[in-house]
Amino acid sequence: MNVYYNQKGIGDVLMLPLKTADRYEKSFKRIEDVVEIFNTTSGEVIGYNIFNASKYITLADGQHKLDEAFLKKLNDILEENGYKERLELDLSPKFVVGYVKEIRKHENADKLNVCQVDLGDESVQIVCGAPNVDKGQHVVVAKVGAIMPSGMEIKDANLRGEDSFGMICSQRELGLPNAPEEKGIYVLEANVKAGDEFTF
Repeated sequence: MNVYYNQKGIGDVLMLPLKTADRYEKSFKRIEDVVEIFNTTSGEVIGYNIFNASKYITLADGQHKLDEAFLKKLNDILEENGYKERLELDLSPKFVVGYVKEIRKHENADKLNVCQVDLGDESVQIVCGAPNVDKGQHVVVAKVGAIMPSGMEIKDANLRGEDSFGMICSQRELGLPNAPEEKGIYVLEANVKAGDEFTF
């Protein structure tokens, strides 16, 4: 899970996205420097924005991985600003190396493939529409719960009758610099193994 800080682009605001929601479903609650963003329908908290962030923490512009020490600091900031809730987050890697063990054509969609992907500690089924996906590849997988650079949350899905648990990613979807224009997943070099964390 990542947090985002871009003082040059948007100002002294630290952004912590937890979930996604349609923009018309969002509501906000502000206490001092912290804005809690929640889903109006469900009441579920989907993120926080911390204004005047440099008053609490020193960060370079960019995305930063959330670890236990960083999470403790965020909880301290929330408490200092009057929030009683504590963040309890799954900090296990959400972007990992996957190994495509098997692949077959989707029976109900010509451009989709059904892949069995080894993630190191588990194997999952992922439906993929990339033209270059193939058996024997090491790929980048966004696991269920991952938040993409675009802000999209990866969820369980059913695509024309086939369950899919995660997404095999392209360089463009990962927001990598100089990503190729043509469609296709990001195929990794062989010196990686299933379950390795993928770092941007």
